[in-house]
Amino acid sequence: MLYTQATIITVNANRDIIQDGAILVQGSKIANIGKTEALLKLYPEEEVTALEGRIIIPGLVNAHMHTAQTLLRGTADDLELVSWLCERIWPLQGNFTPKDGYAAARLSIAEMLKSGTTCFLESMFADRYGFDGLCRAVEESGIRGCLGKIVMDVGTYASDPKWAMHPGLVENRETSLLGAVDMHKKWNGKADDRIRVWFGARTPGGVSEGLYKEMTSISREQNIPITMHCAEAPADRTFFESQGHTAMSYCDSVNLLGPQTVLVHMVHLDDSDIKTLAETGTHIVHCPSSNTKLASGICRVPDLLEAGVSVTLGTDGAPCNNTCDMLQEMRLAGILHKAARMDPTSVPAETVLETATINGAKALGLADSVGSIEKGKKADFVVLDMRAVHLQPWFNPVSAVVYSATGRDVEIVLVDGKEVAKSGKLTTMDEESIWKEAEWRSKEVVKRAGLTSAVGARWPVQ
Repeated sequence: MLYTQATIITVNANRDIIQDGAILVQGSKIANIGKTEALLKLYPEEEVTALEGRIIIPGLVNAHMHTAQTLLRGTADDLELVSWLCERIWPLQGNFTPKDGYAAARLSIAEMLKSGTTCFLESMFADRYGFDGLCRAVEESGIRGCLGKIVMDVGTYASDPKWAMHPGLVENRETSLLGAVDMHKKWNGKADDRIRVWFGARTPGGVSEGLYKEMTSISREQNIPITMHCAEAPADRTFFESQGHTAMSYCDSVNLLGPQTVLVHMVHLDDSDIKTLAETGTHIVHCPSSNTKLASGICRVPDLLEAGVSVTLGTDGAPCNNTCDMLQEMRLAGILHKAARMDPTSVPAETVLETATINGAKALGLADSVGSIEKGKKADFVVLDMRAVHLQPWFNPVSAVVYSATGRDVEIVLVDGKEVAKSGKLTTMDEESIWKEAEWRSKEVVKRAGLTSAVGARWPVQ
């Protein structure tokens, strides 16, 4: 297929933007890229999709996602973190079945694909959700998934007994760590190498130091990357201080830091932590919607970027964001730090797009194949239809994407050279069956958890 007449934001090394550009896709890869006129002459026999008035961007990389939680969208709005976690989310997740986990994964993936995410990092998929079902959902949908299976052995948050996990979520070394190793053997590289299996470690305080060290040792021996929440809430800082550490000195003490580790949230950091992140090449994920909605604080993204830390972007889960739309996440990432710093030049649109594309690909170890639109890379890209009143006029295509567009403007999505969405509709999944099953399964989970009356409208319903 030859895609023509579009404005192409390549995010290549030179950050080229091609007007009236064209992309030739052959098999799973980009075979050529250039001006429309030149490629039409080179490939006169190719089938053409004309895309005048559209912008093409690399497929978005959602570097932090809880696929199970999309089934719980709207069940814990406007709560502070302890209540949100201990009274709602953990009890609900502790009542999941593997069929619920599969339905939730399908719902998450459908929403991500429709809104331009072609690759995601699942952070902590619990054993009770059915890891095989998550992998099947990735395989069937055509998306690219790095899938973190939970690693834990302590049933509290930050070692605080008042933050006790629901019993249905507590796992031991054998189920979590060794189970993740088993799933890596079974699924890593499957679905035409679209599936990668990771360790999804719980926050410090939810994992013993011995298990962390065992996990990091296996990670290096078997090349299994690690993702972990860290320094998200004030309680995390309290925990690190109780151990005689800062956030990063603690992580360093259990061998967590390095280019194969992706740390999430990273709100409560000292200057020394930022220096350590830069020196070790550890990646971090910024989740502005989650951090603002749960009032966790504001990640020091400008300071991290200035220090040379690799910063990526993630939506987090639907109960603390309410959407899996990375385009909306980009907009908030681009405006939040301007207000926090009283500096409108802070974190410009171009930097935001990098966090959601090439930086995400680097963090996931996939930058050789995805994250930018270049000859020889995988054909993972997104077509945005800019022919709409809410998108016109535009002058800088990057600004238009970051500040104006949302997932509803996505027209075509390619992963591995296949159109997984066309005309704004999925081609690999039955959307209606997905949302209908999610609708009734979510109610069943709420009922099992005994929270039916707690999650409804707060105003009187007639």
